[in-house]
Formats: sequence, C-alpha cells, structure tokens
Amino acid sequence: MRARPARRTGFTLVEVLVALVVMATMAAMAWRGIDALVRSREIAQVRLAQTARLQTVLAQWEVDLRAVQDSHSTVEPVSFDGGNLVLTRQAAAGLQVVVWSLREGSLWRWESPALRTVQELEDQRQRGLQQLAQRNPALRAFDGVAGWQFYCYWGNAWSNCQSTGSAAGQNAGPVNPRTTLQTPAGLRIAMQFAEGSGLVGTLTRELEVTVR
Repeated sequence: MRARPARRTGFTLVEVLVALVVMATMAAMAWRGIDALVRSREIAQVRLAQTARLQTVLAQWEVDLRAVQDSHSTVEPVSFDGGNLVLTRQAAAGLQVVVWSLREGSLWRWESPALRTVQELEDQRQRGLQQLAQRNPALRAFDGVAGWQFYCYWGNAWSNCQSTGSAAGQNAGPVNPRTTLQTPAGLRIAMQFAEGSGLVGTLTRELEVTVR
C-alpha cells in the first residue's frame, strides 16, 4: 500500500496577495476616517477661536461706547464716514481718540495716548487714520468681514449714521453747545462676514452710547 503524500500547509501566493489587498483597503479607509476627524477638529478649533475673537471685539466696542466723552469742541464724540468709526473716550489721564476701521476685509483698531487739549485731539485723529492706512499688523483686530453698516438712534428712530441731516430738528440726545453736534443715544452695528471666514450671515448688535 502506497503512503499518501503529506498535505502542504500555508498560504498560496494568490491568498497572500488577496489578504494584502484587503488589509491595504482597510488601512486606507481607517486613514481617511482619522484624517476626516482631524480636519473636523481643526475646523472646529478655528471657528471657536474666530467666535471668541469676535466676542472680544464686541466687548471692546461696548467698553469704548460706554466711555464716550464730549470734549465740547469741534471734535465729535462719535462720527462715522462709512469706513471709519471715530470716538472720543474718557481715559484715566485725559481723553483718547479711538478709531475703528474696516479695510480689505479686516477690522482695525487704533487708540491714542491720553490727551489734554483740543488741538491734540484733532492731531491724533488724523494720526490714527494715517496709522490705519499703513496697515500696522499690531492694529488688526478681526479678519473675515465683508462689510458693515452703522445706524444711529436719534430721537425715537434708527437711521444711517452718515445721514446726520436726518437728525436735525429732533430731540436726538446730548448737543455740543459749541458746534450743535448731536450724539446718538445708541449704535446699531450690522456686520457681514466674508465667505470662508468660518462665520456666515450678518451679525447685528445694538449698543448704548453713554456720553460723559
């Protein structure tokens, strides 16, 4: 009686190749899943940081507006020309000029040192606009803004802050006795976010203007 040949053990080349293909496919799928999670986490962190930055900007706006000071001169306590919001605010050692500006999709903020004279206020106002025009990176407050509008509360209604003539004849709030300039009782800010900024739509915030 002939002895049966011993049965071979192990895998054929085809089986090994199939196993490698299956493992490679699973590894690729796992990598894509991990990559998607990492990307989602990064996007979430960027948006969270952007939102926190925006909250800081709004808080600073509120601080500035609550400290608005009438210098009783030709320098308006609050003025807006479409691109720049200029405020005169109280500081510990005098008055400060604060300029908020929207330039090339970014919000910028500049503040002067404490000032004592009207001439210094006027000079520093121009200096602030010049500094912002030079795009000093230290002055950049927030990125990703497509546009903004400011509405002033004069009398019992909101109107565009650039339409100062619409406030004439109304009981619009504190009046500068030397210039008859009227300071609004509140500001409404409507800010549109740029595409890809991580924020969408228009943010509207109403802030009280407290004149000292």
